[in-house]
Amino acid sequence: MVQKYQSPVRVYKFPFEMVMAAYEKRFPTCPLIPVFLGSEVLSESASADGSTHVIERSCKLSVDAPRLLKKIAGVECVFFIQKNTLSWRDRTLLIEAHNETFASRVTVLETCSYSVHPDNESWTCFEQCASLDIKSFFGFENTVEKIAMKQYTANIKRGKEVIEYYLSELMSEGITEIPRWVPPAERSSPSKAASPPAAPSCCPAARAELRLDLPAEWRVQLTDKLDADYIERYLGRLTPMQESCLIQLRGWLQETHKIPKDEHILRFLRARDFHIEKAKEMLCQSLTWRKQFQVDYILETWKPPSGLEEYYAGGWHHHDREGRPLYVLRLGQMDTKGLVKALGEEALLRQVLSINEEGQKRCEENTKIFGRPITSWTCLVDLEGLNMRHLWRPGVKALLRIIEVVEANYPETLGRLLIVRAPRVFPVLWTLVSPFINENTRQKFLVYSGNNYQGSGGLIDYIDKEIIPDFLGGDCLCQVPEGGQVPKSYYLTEELENLDHIRLWAETIYQSAQVSKGAPHEIMIEIVESSSVITWDFDILKGDMVFNIFHSKRTPQAVKREVSSSVPAVNNEQLIDRSWVLGVDYSIVESPLTCREGESIQGSHITRWPGIYILQWRACGPTHARVDEVLSSLQGSAPKCKVMYYTEVLASHDFRGSMTSLESCHSRFSQISVTTTSSSQSQDGSLISR
Repeated sequence: MVQKYQSPVRVYKFPFEMVMAAYEKRFPTCPLIPVFLGSEVLSESASADGSTHVIERSCKLSVDAPRLLKKIAGVECVFFIQKNTLSWRDRTLLIEAHNETFASRVTVLETCSYSVHPDNESWTCFEQCASLDIKSFFGFENTVEKIAMKQYTANIKRGKEVIEYYLSELMSEGITEIPRWVPPAERSSPSKAASPPAAPSCCPAARAELRLDLPAEWRVQLTDKLDADYIERYLGRLTPMQESCLIQLRGWLQETHKIPKDEHILRFLRARDFHIEKAKEMLCQSLTWRKQFQVDYILETWKPPSGLEEYYAGGWHHHDREGRPLYVLRLGQMDTKGLVKALGEEALLRQVLSINEEGQKRCEENTKIFGRPITSWTCLVDLEGLNMRHLWRPGVKALLRIIEVVEANYPETLGRLLIVRAPRVFPVLWTLVSPFINENTRQKFLVYSGNNYQGSGGLIDYIDKEIIPDFLGGDCLCQVPEGGQVPKSYYLTEELENLDHIRLWAETIYQSAQVSKGAPHEIMIEIVESSSVITWDFDILKGDMVFNIFHSKRTPQAVKREVSSSVPAVNNEQLIDRSWVLGVDYSIVESPLTCREGESIQGSHITRWPGIYILQWRACGPTHARVDEVLSSLQGSAPKCKVMYYTEVLASHDFRGSMTSLESCHSRFSQISVTTTSSSQSQDGSLISR
């Protein structure tokens, strides 16, 4: 298996020319990197004008491996060939390296680059990527892989320290500025010679202004690459391989989905122990879920129903000793059975999701307040009053569903769970729910029975004394509702309680449709003015489909085909009449797009004419039929595909501000939006469209 590494962008707050001078001081040997035993120049060349310098070296490295492995391999050191291409004109250095030793058994490729910072030309950026592919190594492939990656990652951050060391050495020698390269013709020009160099580093005032620390929002805009300082400041200290996993997964998401926040990606990586493929699968499922249920808008759209705010005994209360937002839940005082019977399972789930979304928002705020990464929150649960009523099975079932949803979509958001005044009935509840809680999450639980939460070893170790709630013996007045019995007058009627239409996200702006073979789903869009922009954003939830967009010269009459499903879906409508002739009654305005199950598709079309446009999804047969599809076909029912979609018509000047904005306004299909709008723009676009 090929191991890959991708570093974040590391920034030296020095001009490119100074960094290059420091880099050259590493050769031919570098005592600061013990494994680097020395180097020898194999070839060297320069362009006629001196703007480009190419040098090839053979580098000798020691091997930190067990003696037995060295004896079997028959080597004490390995050799790498390094090619450096330095462009003084472009102010870039490209470093390409590969192993010469054991090249037929092991392939090591490394690419590094130094370049000028895109927003501050007095700073220099450094990037690094590498791959390791062990084909065979005397039966010690796994051992060699571990040794190689351990040694490689151990020296990655050391490289930055080495450059900084030699920069300090240059300045101690009185070298604080190196002029930029200029073409020979300009060097001989008297007018040029009389004027100061163009580099901003020659002007102290300009240099001081350019070297001001820039805001965090800028640091992540290095052509959509992550900056190492940003990672440490806002995400916390990560190992080189953890940084690499974050950058690789983020890059993959950039090509397939809207990029979530880096903190969000990192949570899923941590939940899967930085296994990229497992984290990718978990995150993609969650992103589809968030889009399907419009979770990004829950804080703006969720309005708790009557009775929930009064009888749901939970709320935010300051923060713990580590700066994590603190949520207090008086579960023992809550009438969970009454809440479920009065509000339904979906309302409670929405309430919990809004709490989780608010928790992430507060974490971001506390990160700025405390000046260090705050990535999780603390929950304080008071179980005083917990009894068998809380173990009502429909209520437990609702709790288990909530836990399942939270575990799948909010991993690593809970920093600590403090359970106090746990009664004797608590172990029964714990037995029911603990199997559904992730092992990493369970390790964050601290349970106190009786009054042993007081004093040393109790809450005081995690929460400042000044903010311990009054109902737990503290001096801080806690505004969390006291809960209490929900009046039966609030209960849903038995008829409503049992109906399946009490569903989550009834007001979602996305629609869903089921599509069978021979029965496409089509929607009609009327365009009043040409040059309008039709945008679409849909997910293929089941099956494979072909997506088309047509322009019609006739006004279609919808033929509805009712689709039965346990999940609400719009009626399947067919607009294009069988008697219509393609090219006469209607025409294709975009090439058909085949979409596979699980894909997220965004696209746009600039209309050339006013009139009727038809968006169509039709089923296409899979290469290999699945067992359930074969069975359903034997039973006489055709397999159904399912799509969730959203469309919007925009004026040309509003196109980039829409939630379904794409990389350009060219008329074409685009599966992925390379550039994404900000979350605020996305929200504004969707609200206006509704």
